[in-house]
Amino acid sequence: MAEPAIAPSGRFTYRDYRNWPDEERWELIGGIAFGMSPAPRLNHQNAVLELGSRIQEFLRGKPCTAFISPVDVLLMEPGQEDDEAENVVQPDIVVVCDPGKLANGRYIRGSPDLVVEILSPSTMKKDVREKFTLYERMGVKEYWIVEPSACWLHRYVLGPVARSGDQDDGKVLCYGEALVRDKGDGLGPVASLVLDGFSFVPDEVFGG
Repeated sequence: MAEPAIAPSGRFTYRDYRNWPDEERWELIGGIAFGMSPAPRLNHQNAVLELGSRIQEFLRGKPCTAFISPVDVLLMEPGQEDDEAENVVQPDIVVVCDPGKLANGRYIRGSPDLVVEILSPSTMKKDVREKFTLYERMGVKEYWIVEPSACWLHRYVLGPVARSGDQDDGKVLCYGEALVRDKGDGLGPVASLVLDGFSFVPDEVFGG
């Protein structure tokens, strides 16, 4: 495999990122570059296609829009310009219900309403750690983590949760306890709280 065009060290912004070679796929989390190779396994791509198709069909005629990777999602800090964004991710599936976030037709600007990450061996730690924390902090309303090989799914929904130790001991927006579906519970249906009316049976998407 050829060496990447950039060294995966240092800190970067979207200004740097958009000038990197198109044939290389990277993500930025907190300015740190994460490579996205090798290509995902076939069961990963099959899960993306199956679930993405079901979501797209459900959204027909509705104001929300679904996209599958690769599509750039810029998650900016308050007051940050696009070129200064240090968080640029390419989730496997995203749903955006605010057309203003698609204004330039080149990327998604701001937090999607729903993000789905289909795990691969090379991205698993990033998806369940760095991305989980990033999506929660940036206000992604619903986050699904899917492991197609082992057949499990975790669904997280953003909401007010009491956390002791906060200055006012009040509630903050964060992901609560996950809804878990795995082989042990027969992979019962999963419903989206953001996409009212959408549900699916994971076993059908994962191919058994």
